[in-house]
Amino acid sequence: MIHLYHGDGKGKTTAACGLALRAAGAGMRVLFAQFFKNGRSSEMNAFSLIPNVTTALPEVYNGRFGNMTDGQKAETGSCYDAFLSDIIKRCGDFDLIVLDEAVSAYRYGLIGNGKLTDFLRAERENREIVLTGRDPSPELRELSDYVTEMKKEKHPFDHGVRARKGIEF
Repeated sequence: MIHLYHGDGKGKTTAACGLALRAAGAGMRVLFAQFFKNGRSSEMNAFSLIPNVTTALPEVYNGRFGNMTDGQKAETGSCYDAFLSDIIKRCGDFDLIVLDEAVSAYRYGLIGNGKLTDFLRAERENREIVLTGRDPSPELRELSDYVTEMKKEKHPFDHGVRARKGIEF
């Protein structure tokens, strides 16, 4: 089945991590792939210690989409599309695939939208797939079996508190 964790609140990646941990504890093989992240977050460190969890990152990290130049956007798009293709080729090795921030990559056109939706349609009966990110398209909502919105009511960042290691990353 397909799980979609979205919204403007904290907890999308955290929920995906919790499901990945639960699945790994049940003996499932997990691929935890991140878009828009540099691999230095604490969950990636923890996952490296769990035998049946594989982590993956694209070769290029250019930061937040809104801060990228047009050239960086093109480079990121090419890299992310190839990254998704690699995940699709390897998917048979895993019971659970987490595509962290794939919703954003899809929204910004950095991955082939047809490629992602075709993958979801083809694999939904074979494995669990988790998507995270903000502002999912109606198509991704419709394809998903679970849709959970994380809604921010209050966050320390609104008062100038920077992200804290082990809590936000």
